[in-house]
Amino acid sequence: MAFTGHKRGLSASHPKRQKKTPSDVVFEVVLTVIIVVILLAILYPLWFVIIASFSDPAAVATGQVTLLPKGFSLGGYAKILTDTRIWIGYRNTIIYTLLGTAVNLAVTIPAAFAMSRREFKPRRIIMFLFAFTMFFSGGLIPSYLLMKQLGLLNSIWVFILPGAFGVYNMIIARSFFESSIPEELYDSARVDGTSYFGFFFRIVLPLSSAIIAVIALYCFVGHWNDYFTGLIYIRDQDKQPLQNILQMILLANQTEHGGASMSALQSQNFADQIKFGIIIVSTLPLMVIYPFLQKYFNKGVMIGAIKG
Repeated sequence: MAFTGHKRGLSASHPKRQKKTPSDVVFEVVLTVIIVVILLAILYPLWFVIIASFSDPAAVATGQVTLLPKGFSLGGYAKILTDTRIWIGYRNTIIYTLLGTAVNLAVTIPAAFAMSRREFKPRRIIMFLFAFTMFFSGGLIPSYLLMKQLGLLNSIWVFILPGAFGVYNMIIARSFFESSIPEELYDSARVDGTSYFGFFFRIVLPLSSAIIAVIALYCFVGHWNDYFTGLIYIRDQDKQPLQNILQMILLANQTEHGGASMSALQSQNFADQIKFGIIIVSTLPLMVIYPFLQKYFNKGVMIGAIKG
């Protein structure tokens, strides 16, 4: 009897897995197919750009390149990497990106912490003013005149200061602080005589590595891909970011080969290979960095996006 009771206890604590019904199997199969299709739709264009950048331009133009490179060629990369302007663009973009991301974090994270404190009475009014700027702006011409009056035209600071504070990133970080930093921690810190600054730097920041990594990645990608700022506000070529330099290289090669002895079709094919190479050159650093931040990215986005 004791043995039977023991068996019943085991069966109660470890119930048998419910058998899947035919509808469950169909649902899982359909869901798997949908996920695979979405995955291929996302990955194949990137894969095609990679193999097209290493293939013979004529083979790409005639549709012979689908899954593997054909007629291996590094002509596009040779043209891109031998242009000294690209290294100037890389240097400028690295400076703008690192400095801009540091300023973004230094402004956004403390503001998000302040907005998360319930005892900060004006936070609702300030939050409304922040949110207002997300939907309404003065437009391009007033922005250009403002940058001119502030003396930011043709300056490194035009990449850094105007976008130093991101409302969207602040909202994500504020939600993270409200849902993931227990109020009891502040009560304990206050009992020990810790100020708000001490609580923020000694307790909040060490516990917020996930959301800091997410905000840093958002800001890093935004600065790295910034094309519009250099196009509108920068005149000196030695201050142009990578994206604008790559556009100059592409346009210069289209013009150069269009007027040379090379046929119009060959010129267009070679320009396309340069275009594929430019995509890889501009996105490679981001693809290298992202895997190291992926675990923080997944955790930070989920915690920062859901309150409670």
